[in-house]
Amino acid sequence: MDIRKEYLEFFKSKGHEVVASSALVPDDATLLFTNAGMVPFKSIFTGDVPRPNPPIRTSCQTCIRAGGKHNDLDNVGYTARHHTFFEMLGNFSFGEYFKTEAIAYAWEFVTEILKLPKDRLYVTVHENDDEAYEIWQKHIEKERIYKFGDKDNFWAMGDTGPCGPCSEIFYDQGAEHFNSDEDYMGGDGDRFLEIWNLVFMQFEKSSDGTMTPLPKPSIDTGMGLERVTAIKEGKFSNYDSSLFMPLINEVAKIANLTYEYESGASFRVISDHIRSVVFLLAQGVNFDKEGRGYVLRRILRRALRHGYLLGIKEPFMYRLVDKVVELMGGHYEYLNEKKEYVKELIKLEEERFLATIAAGLDLFNEELAKTKDIFSGEVAFKLYDTYGFPLDLTADMLREKGLSVDATKFDTLMSEQKARAKASWKGSGDAAKESGDFKELLEKFGKNEFIGYDSLSSTSRVLALLNNEFKITNKLNTGESGYIMLDKTPFYAQSGGQCGDSGKINDNKVLDTKKYFELNLSQIQVSSTISVGDEVECKVSPNRLEIRRHHSATHLLHAALRSVLGSHISQAGSSVEADKLRFDFSHPKPVSSDELAQIEKFVNDQIQAGAKAKVEIMDINSAKNSGAIALFGEKYGDEVRVLTLGCSKELCGGTHVENINEIGSFFITKESGVSAGVRRIEAVCSRAALNYANELRNELEEIKASLKGASPIAAIAKLKDEIKSLQNEIKNATSSVELNSKLINGINVVVDEFNGDIKAKIDEIKNKFDSVVIFLASAKDGKVMLAAGSKNCNIKAGELVKAIAPIVGGGGGGRDDFATAGGKDINKISNALEEANKLIKSKL
Repeated sequence: MDIRKEYLEFFKSKGHEVVASSALVPDDATLLFTNAGMVPFKSIFTGDVPRPNPPIRTSCQTCIRAGGKHNDLDNVGYTARHHTFFEMLGNFSFGEYFKTEAIAYAWEFVTEILKLPKDRLYVTVHENDDEAYEIWQKHIEKERIYKFGDKDNFWAMGDTGPCGPCSEIFYDQGAEHFNSDEDYMGGDGDRFLEIWNLVFMQFEKSSDGTMTPLPKPSIDTGMGLERVTAIKEGKFSNYDSSLFMPLINEVAKIANLTYEYESGASFRVISDHIRSVVFLLAQGVNFDKEGRGYVLRRILRRALRHGYLLGIKEPFMYRLVDKVVELMGGHYEYLNEKKEYVKELIKLEEERFLATIAAGLDLFNEELAKTKDIFSGEVAFKLYDTYGFPLDLTADMLREKGLSVDATKFDTLMSEQKARAKASWKGSGDAAKESGDFKELLEKFGKNEFIGYDSLSSTSRVLALLNNEFKITNKLNTGESGYIMLDKTPFYAQSGGQCGDSGKINDNKVLDTKKYFELNLSQIQVSSTISVGDEVECKVSPNRLEIRRHHSATHLLHAALRSVLGSHISQAGSSVEADKLRFDFSHPKPVSSDELAQIEKFVNDQIQAGAKAKVEIMDINSAKNSGAIALFGEKYGDEVRVLTLGCSKELCGGTHVENINEIGSFFITKESGVSAGVRRIEAVCSRAALNYANELRNELEEIKASLKGASPIAAIAKLKDEIKSLQNEIKNATSSVELNSKLINGINVVVDEFNGDIKAKIDEIKNKFDSVVIFLASAKDGKVMLAAGSKNCNIKAGELVKAIAPIVGGGGGGRDDFATAGGKDINKISNALEEANKLIKSKL
């Protein structure tokens, strides 16, 4: 039974519009990830944006709970139902229907479609929700309805936002299987399993705890696909269901082990985490040192640690990607397109971490040597935080030595880290949006009209004015600044990477233009008083012409990248201004010089072809079916603009050239890395390209002048030869220097200062003697270099430099036969040589 399909079809038959899962990265500054099915509809529930038509929808929303308030990461694998990634089936009403219908739909689906036995079903309601209590009695016996308080039956997505009482449906898994002291309705046991939560969205909670009734009480429900699948298949753990066992079996095959539930936590962790990693990477999140990218990296590394515990000490997670796509690619088609790219990214990250594990073991052993009874909590936390070692792994390694870890200190540091993480993600979102009068403007006027595709000027009427605190005012006086809402505006609001327009409204300077809840508002500096109702003359800055050229160039660049580097390329961010463009894209490695040349040529060839731009208005499905590229996670309306520029076809609401040849010339100025798996290209076109070419020409003329007219390439080659010749002379001069040696207990000892090629000199001395120990020091550019070598003696070079380096304020190490170290204090070189002599003598 395809529960996902059955659910969506059921609610479609009840008049709900089926909507695709939104991105895992929400358009909400208060959330790290989309962690519930209602997240994409939050602004509708609060009334900040108009309710859609139809006002009832259904979805299967992908969710992540691995950071922020809802963080299940540490429980995953050790319980039957915790996951980092899960699918939430939901139906939503935005003021259309409420408790009666929501309860009836839920009961019908559970009993008629899923056909779960009624004698195994129980219901809970909030202790003060008499209405829900009465409604449920039409469907289920009164004895099967339980009342609980806020802890169990009041739902809130976060510290602030939509909330309300809820009603939950429970499934009794049987006393014959679960009979602990907690296996009762309301207990913490697993016998009574919650399968569906119906939230009656009645309030909005503010930061001070105030509960404000929502303008239209709404419905938000959620039923976990993983739980229901397990129940339908007669399994007591989600991991034993068909959603996870194929992945677990694949892990067992790689590890050459047999999976057993009681000892199989590591198998379960890996099977869960690979789903999160694949979906996040496919949706454009990349491994990073902070934010969402850090959480993604932590999820992968936690899985790798568990692979290590299973004896898998080579990259293996990337080998599970095919199975994830096989299981889920039918519903989430983008997984198929991104599969190879995701595998490559995962493998690279695995290789990095496996090297880190080795470094972590070095730190562990170093601290172990100092430990008598209790292993340092600070070091245990560093092993966890920096090297990815879980505390239990550190504790297991110590247990073998009869030692324990300072868990109290570890827990303190962990709590401090969690507090910092929570504070960094708690934010209140866009303060302007929270405090401003936008809701009032939307209710009064709706969205204002943008006419800037066809015109750079207009005669418009002032609908509203706001001060710098985004509060409505009737007038802005000379010298003040604020925001203006026009009935029709030629000013483009910052969106899709394109910067907002500047210009003039009468004599008032337009500084910028942005969107606030889809309202197009221009920020103005007032030089002559302006009032609501005024008729004004608007003129967009000529910079718009350059901006749109750079914007069109990004589309051609995107097409070029996909042509040269592969179809896995997807946009990861962009910035379009009048004098430059920046384009971020998914790619696992640097772009070579040859590839950059091909990309640049591709774009310029398109420009020279001179195709006309073509704009079509389509519904979203027709647009995608036509081959137009859409940005994953971008919010599109029912109708979209499809822009065709030569070989490029994308969904875009920005402004563009009428003919590609308006772009002029195109130059790539820089290619760099943004984060793991994301590259950045910076480029210029049109006037900026001309300026760039002129700057290059001027630099070349200056180089020629300094070379007195000689060919720069020939002159550079000549200089390289001269430098190489001088370096050889210096090397020959220093290598001929004889250093004093002495014999101690039959071993030749050389300790001296040497300003030349130290490694070459040590090799020369080692070739000269059958048994020798060497310690050399040099000073250059205010820094110290130490080096040691040994041959056929009991002194190890690595230990020697490690012992001496602190004298010159440095550190280092290396092999037994050769090692180096650096230092900062050149005044202590003589002390270092003296101490080296003493140490060598004491060991020989």
